[in-house]
Amino acid sequence: MKQTPLTAKHRALGAKMVEYAGFEMPVQYTGLVEEHLTVRSHVGIFDLTHMGELELTGSGALATVNMLSCNDASQLQVGEIQYGCLTNERGGIIDDILIYRTEQGFLLVVNAANTAKDYAWIKQHLQPETQLVDRSAETTLIAIQGPKSAPLVEEVLSLSVSGLRNYTFMEPEYKGVKVLLSRTGYTGEDGFELYFPNTFAEELWDAFLNQGEKYGVKPIGLGARDTLRLEARMPLYGNDIDDETTPLEAGLGRFVKLDKEFIGREAIQKQKEEGLRRRLVAFTMIDKGIPRHGYPLLSLDGQELGAVTSGTHSPSLDHPIGMGYVQVESAQPGTEILVQIRKNQARAKIIKGRFLA
Repeated sequence: MKQTPLTAKHRALGAKMVEYAGFEMPVQYTGLVEEHLTVRSHVGIFDLTHMGELELTGSGALATVNMLSCNDASQLQVGEIQYGCLTNERGGIIDDILIYRTEQGFLLVVNAANTAKDYAWIKQHLQPETQLVDRSAETTLIAIQGPKSAPLVEEVLSLSVSGLRNYTFMEPEYKGVKVLLSRTGYTGEDGFELYFPNTFAEELWDAFLNQGEKYGVKPIGLGARDTLRLEARMPLYGNDIDDETTPLEAGLGRFVKLDKEFIGREAIQKQKEEGLRRRLVAFTMIDKGIPRHGYPLLSLDGQELGAVTSGTHSPSLDHPIGMGYVQVESAQPGTEILVQIRKNQARAKIIKGRFLA
C-alpha cells in the first residue's frame, strides 16, 4: 500500500486510515459530519496526493488531448482549466479529468484508481511529436476548500487571488519553488488546489493548519469529501460514471463537443440522435431510509427503473439524498420513485439541480 508524503501528519492528527486506490488515506479525523460542516462554514484542508498527474508536451500535445477528450481543449488559453472525459469507442467514460493548459503543454489530473489505466490509454493513442510523463509520484496535491479558503491561501502564499477565476490557475513561488495554484475543487464551495514537489508537503500542510487557526481550518478526510461532492451533485468515478456510462447519460452533455473528432464521438452522436434510454438523476428521500450504492430504484407500481449509484444522509440538509440511473421516461424532476432498502420500499422524489441552493 502506497503512502503520501503526509501520512505521518495524518497519523499524528489521529486520523482513521483506510486503503483507497492503493494508498493509505485518512477517511476521517474528528468525525465525518463535523468535518463536512467545517468545509461548508469555514475552511478545510485535504490531502489529495493519491490523484494522478500526467503531463503532455510537444507539438502534438493538443492533437492528442483533443483526440482523447470529448471536450475541446483548443479553446483553452494558458492558465485555463477544462473538465472533460476520456471516452472509449463505445462512448463510455474511461475517466473524468481536469485539463490544465500550461506554457509547456497540458497537465491532465486523473482519478487515483485510474492513473495506470489512463496512462496506458493515453500512451496507446499518442499523436506524433508528443511526450507523455507521469508526474504523480513526485507531486503533492492538497486542497483548501470552503468560504474562508481565499484569505487563508492569500496569507500562506503571500499573494492575491482576487483575479483568479474559477477553473483558472497561476504559478506563484513558495520559498523559491514554483507552485501550481488553481481555483478548483470537488466540494461545491469556493476553493483551491495546490500542486507542488513532495519535499514541501509537510511544511505547506503545517503552514495552512497553523495560519488557518483563526479561520477555523480543520483537516478533512475522504469520508466528508464524498458527502460534500454528493451534495454538489458531482459524479464519482466508479460509482456514478464508468466505462459503461456515456457523458450524455451522466448529464455531462455540456462537456461534449461533437463538432470535432475524438474517440467515441460516433457512438455518442448516435446515442444523441436515437435518444437516451437512461439518465443519471438526483433524488431526495420522502420516507425514512438511506439510499445506498446498488439499491434498486423502482416506479411507484414496482417496475425496476435502475439503481442507486451514490447515497448518504446529507450533513448540510440533515436529510437522506442520492443519485442513480433510471429509465429516461421516469427521469423528470418532480417524479416520485421507490428505493428498495432491504425488505422495504421507501418513496423518493427526483430533483432538478444541486441538493444545496
